[in-house]
Amino acid sequence: MLQNCTQVTEFLLLGLTDQERLKGILFGLFLLIYSATLTGNLGMITLIQSSPQLHTPMYFFLGVLSFIDSSFSTVNTPRLLDSFLHSGQSISFAGCMVQMALMTLHGTAECLLLAIMAYDRFVAICHPLLYHGIMSQRVCVLLVVATYATSVANSALLTGCIFKLPYCCPNVINHYFCDIPPVLHLACADTTEVETILFSSSALLIFFTISIILVSYIYILVTICRMRSPEAQGKAFSTCVSHLTIICLYYATVTFMYAQPSSQNSIEQNKLVSVVYTVLIPMLNPLIYSLRNRDVKAAVKRRCFGKLPGPCHVITGEP
Repeated sequence: MLQNCTQVTEFLLLGLTDQERLKGILFGLFLLIYSATLTGNLGMITLIQSSPQLHTPMYFFLGVLSFIDSSFSTVNTPRLLDSFLHSGQSISFAGCMVQMALMTLHGTAECLLLAIMAYDRFVAICHPLLYHGIMSQRVCVLLVVATYATSVANSALLTGCIFKLPYCCPNVINHYFCDIPPVLHLACADTTEVETILFSSSALLIFFTISIILVSYIYILVTICRMRSPEAQGKAFSTCVSHLTIICLYYATVTFMYAQPSSQNSIEQNKLVSVVYTVLIPMLNPLIYSLRNRDVKAAVKRRCFGKLPGPCHVITGEP
């Protein structure tokens, strides 16, 4: 039976957990993760900008990815941290809409950018002589602009569909941010059409980007196998491992959240998976690239130790 309640003007976010004894520990943990996320991603952007050796299309896209990750995490993590200190946070109707729009925008942008980065690796490894002609600075900028334009359109479509629905009582969101499934669950109207649009948009985005990634890496694998030099094979493969790791982490969680019917997942499962792709993955991306990428490690060493005199430079520097 529907409650006699007027249109809501704000929502109440329950947060990640209601266990008081865990909130202090979780606050410290997520504050550390958020600090590492900003430090790692902003540090990666600074490193790429200040290192001429990294002024290539691959690292241009990596810099954009770092910007997306730091923005993605900043949209929701500060509110998550505040929820550990104050129970039952309220957020205005407009504020919830803006937060969802920004989350959808950055999530879409990351999916598209990962596909672009796979195509970049395909051109670099399979067509090295044409690489700088195909992936010119102008083309790279246009690809990023197209990524953001598509992301804005997708965000506007999904957010517009969700917030055109009427919302009455209750106004309690069992989540730590205004994610699509828990907000949609509160609508006091039939959501079948909106759920169909959400599922179709998510499935189309994932299918399109995964297709580009799979085709690119099939050609890359064939090309690497045909290389006669083990050293060349190792170098080509090392530039792809970091990217593949990030792809597996990100697409696994996004597919679980949005590319299947909402009834398949419990609310608690959704919250845990959301933590992975909104908090953990943005922190892990620069770490994965730093540990697995020789160019980034060399740039870090040059940045930190390049001006040291004599023997120290020989020991720590790389050509």
